[in-house]
Amino acid sequence: MKSKQLLVHSLMFLASVFCSLHAENRKEKQPNFVIILADDLGYGDLGCTGSKQIKTPHIDALADKGVLFTNGYVSSAVCSPSRAGLLTGINQVSFGFDNNIGGNQPGFDPDYLGLPLSQKTIATHLNELGYTTGLVGKWHLGDEAHFHPVKRGFDSWWGFLNGGHNYFRSEEGGQGYLKPVESNYKTPEPISYITDDIASECINFIHRNNKQPYFLLASFNAPHAPLQAKESDLKLYQHIKDKNRRTYAAMVHCLDVNVGRIMKAIEESGEAENTVVVFLSDNGGPCNSNASINAPYNGQKGILLEGGIRVPFIFYHPQLGSAINENLVVSSLDLAPTFIALANKEANLDKFTGRNLMPLFTNKSEKMDRELHWRFTISAAIRQGDWKLIRLPDRLPLLYNLKDDPSEQNNCFLDNRELGLQLLKKLGQWDIIQPHPVFLEGAQWRIKQLELYDEDYQLDQPR
Repeated sequence: MKSKQLLVHSLMFLASVFCSLHAENRKEKQPNFVIILADDLGYGDLGCTGSKQIKTPHIDALADKGVLFTNGYVSSAVCSPSRAGLLTGINQVSFGFDNNIGGNQPGFDPDYLGLPLSQKTIATHLNELGYTTGLVGKWHLGDEAHFHPVKRGFDSWWGFLNGGHNYFRSEEGGQGYLKPVESNYKTPEPISYITDDIASECINFIHRNNKQPYFLLASFNAPHAPLQAKESDLKLYQHIKDKNRRTYAAMVHCLDVNVGRIMKAIEESGEAENTVVVFLSDNGGPCNSNASINAPYNGQKGILLEGGIRVPFIFYHPQLGSAINENLVVSSLDLAPTFIALANKEANLDKFTGRNLMPLFTNKSEKMDRELHWRFTISAAIRQGDWKLIRLPDRLPLLYNLKDDPSEQNNCFLDNRELGLQLLKKLGQWDIIQPHPVFLEGAQWRIKQLELYDEDYQLDQPR
C-alpha cells in the first residue's frame, strides 16, 4: 500500500514539475513578429486616422486592440531608403542610402545600388536567434544577386524586386512593373490581384511556420501606383466623383480586407497571444500621383514636411494591449531593436539608431527625450521635442512648433531665430559626419522635390 502511495506521490510530483517546466517554457517562448507595410498610404486615409470616405474596419480594429501612435515616423520620405532604415534599425543615411533606387548614375558602381552588404537586416538578426523569416511582396533594396532577399536573412521569399508592380498581370520576360513574381519555395501562380495574392502567401507562411518563432514582413505595394482596382471594390466607392480618388479608395479598401485576412490567420494558428503585429506605411501619400490625402499634415511623399514622413503607425503587443502612451515620438528605426530585445533580453542594442521601446511601454514614468534626423537629396530635417526644422537649398530654414502648428502652416524661424540657429547647427553637425551616398537618383527628381515644397495640400478630410 505504501509503495502504491509512494508511486502516486512520485507521479504527482513529476507531473507538477513537468507542468511547471511547461509553463516556464511557455512563459519564455519567443514571440512572433509581423510587420504589415503599406506603400504610399496617405496619413488621413484610414478610419482610425480620420478618413470619412474610406472604410478600413480591420486596420481600425488593430488600432483599437493596440496603439495608434500619433507621432509615428519613418526615416525617409520615399520607399527605398525608408525600407532600408526599417529593416536595419539604423538611419540609412549613416550607411550612404539616402537616395531612392532608380537607374545607376554615371560615376557610381552598380554593385552598390542596393542595401549595403555591411548592414544586417532584422531578418538576419532574428535568424541568428532561431527564427524562421519570410518576406512577401515588395523588396526595392537592390536587384543584383548579392542584394537578393534570400541572401539578406529571409528564409522564405515570394514577391518582386523593384519598386512596384502591375496589380493584375505580369509577362514572361517582362520588365518594370510587368516582371514575373519570384519565389524560392514554389512556382508562382498567375497573378489574380496582387494585393490579394500577397495576403494569401502571408497566410500560407503563417500556417507553415506556426510551430516555431517567426518573423514575417508583409510588404504590400498597395496603394502605390499604378492606380488599378477590382471592379467589385470600385463599386463600393462609385459615389466618389474623382476617378483617381475612387480607384485609390478601392485599393485601400482591398488592403484593409487583406489585413483582416492576415489577422484571422494569426488567430486560427493559435499564436495570437504570442504575436506582435505592427502596421505602418513606408512614407506619406504622393497626393499628386495617387490621389492620397495626408490630412491634417502638410506635404507629401518625397519631402520632409510631416505629410512625407509621419505615417499611420500601429503597434499591437498582445501582452500590453492599448496601455501605452500614444503621444510618444516613435520611429520605424525602433522596430529592429525592439523586436530583438523581445526575442533576446541579453541582446546588445548599441549598434542601432532606433531605441528599444519596451521600457517605455512597460514603465510610463520613463521618458524618451530624443532627436530625429532626416536627410533626403535636397533637404534635411531635425525634430527635437515639439520643434522641427527643415533645411532647403533655396530659402531660409523652415521652423515649426508641431504642438501648436501640426499642419506646418507658420514658419516661425525669424521669430525664434536663436532656437532656429541652434537646431540648424545640430542638424549640420549630424549631417557632416554622414558618409557620401553610395548611389544617387537622377537630378530631375531633386528639381521635382523642391517644387513640392511650394504646393498647396489638402488639410481636411473630404466627405
